[in-house]
Amino acid sequence: MKLLVCITKTPETTAKIAFTDGDSKFDENGVQFIMNPYDEWYALVRALELKEQAGGTVTVVNVGPASNDVIIRKALAIGADDAVRINAEPLSAEHVAANIANYTRDKGYDIIFSGKESIDYNGSEVGGMIAGHLDIPFVSYASHMDHDGSSATISRDIEGGVEVLKIEGAFVVSAAKGLAEQRIPNMRGIMMAKRKPLEVVDPTVSESKTSVVGFELPPVKGGIKMIDPEDMDELVRLLHEEAKVI
Repeated sequence: MKLLVCITKTPETTAKIAFTDGDSKFDENGVQFIMNPYDEWYALVRALELKEQAGGTVTVVNVGPASNDVIIRKALAIGADDAVRINAEPLSAEHVAANIANYTRDKGYDIIFSGKESIDYNGSEVGGMIAGHLDIPFVSYASHMDHDGSSATISRDIEGGVEVLKIEGAFVVSAAKGLAEQRIPNMRGIMMAKRKPLEVVDPTVSESKTSVVGFELPPVKGGIKMIDPEDMDELVRLLHEEAKVI
């Protein structure tokens, strides 16, 4: 099988979040970046498992500048065969999806993987948009997948239960928790990653149809108030007037 995994970089989970340019742009100064966990732990690893079971190749693709090569090399160290970086600043989910779709259109990939969402924007948009551009099926939030060489059986959590789908032919799937188990790159993988091909291609879409107007940080959490266990009237008042939960 010919498999493609879409990866992106996200701020490390303990990074301090701030904005610049009138609160319209994320401030990257001093921020440590990692590969988006849903891309790494679930999408990439499940693609590698399918390759190990049935043969084939696993390619990773990223839309971003040269500084993203560190993240891409980690994917190669985990086990991807090769990588492609579309040399453009990601302007929006649609901009990213359009560039990936245009690159993959004539490559004959059997399955295109993405994480269910990026942990910074939580949009859950790119996978579905890629499928729309390519006019192929899309399954979101997959938690289990088997493939027999011609068709896939996919499970996804829904409200109150599990939905099981069967798909034939090429498709796009977004990976949720449960689809695979995280792999840590070993020393051999790290050394081999330095010699694996990383192709850099020009973007085919240079503009975005959407733009960010502004970001807002959540309200600062208030301090803890200690209430005398004998003073139930005060507790009820605070729950009603300040917490507004009753």
